[in-house]
Amino acid sequence: MGINDERDIEANLQIGPTDGGMVRLFVTAGAQEIPMDFSPDEAEEIAEEIRAAAQAAQAAAQKGSKPRKKR
Repeated sequence: MGINDERDIEANLQIGPTDGGMVRLFVTAGAQEIPMDFSPDEAEEIAEEIRAAAQAAQAAAQKGSKPRKKR
């Protein structure tokens, strides 16, 4: 499965600083909990990647690509 494959899984994402000076992405899905800690520099890089992906998605939508079906 790839990034474009749809799944029927709900997840919650929380983002915040830790007491240890890290940035934590905390994902919960059902009984699963996945904490991912990143240095502030790594978190900045991730934020840049998210911004670039959002811009690419907006460009694709403006070019008339088919909207995804909602389930």
